[in-house]
Amino acid sequence: MTRFYEDFEVGATYPTSSRLITDDDQQAFCKLVGYDVPLFLDDAYAQSRGLPGRICPSHLVMSFSTAMTGKLFQASVVALAGIEGVKFLRHVRPGDTLRTEVEVVQKRMTSKPGRGLVVFRDHVYNQHDEEVFRNDKHALIRCRDSAPE
Repeated sequence: MTRFYEDFEVGATYPTSSRLITDDDQQAFCKLVGYDVPLFLDDAYAQSRGLPGRICPSHLVMSFSTAMTGKLFQASVVALAGIEGVKFLRHVRPGDTLRTEVEVVQKRMTSKPGRGLVVFRDHVYNQHDEEVFRNDKHALIRCRDSAPE
C-alpha cells in the first residue's frame, strides 16, 4: 500500500515481507555487477579467512532491503535524495532470510509545494532477528493531493 507524505509519522515503523537469499541470487548479483571476489564466490576461500562460508556482497543486502521497502511509497516517491549512516553489522550468507523494518526518523516539507523530505531508517534483520544492516534514506515523497511529477 503506497503512503504519501501526510501518512508518515515520525517514530512510526513499518515491517516488510521477508526474502530468502539463494545461491542463485548471490551468483546472479555477482555476475551482474562484475564481482569476481573469492569471499563472495568460494566457500573454501571464505573458510580459510575464518568465515563459515561465502558471504553476500554488502550491496546485495542493501539492494534487497531497498526492494523490500518500495511498496511503502512506490507511487509517491519523487526521488532518493541521499543515503547516510550505512552500517553493515553482521555477515549475511546465502540461505539467510532477511526482513526490513522501516522507521520514520524525520520529515519536513520542502520549498517546492506538494512534496516533503522523509528520512527512513531501514533496519534489516536475519532469520535469527539479528540486525545485519542499517541505513538512513532521505526520500522526496509526494503529498497526497499533488499531481504526479
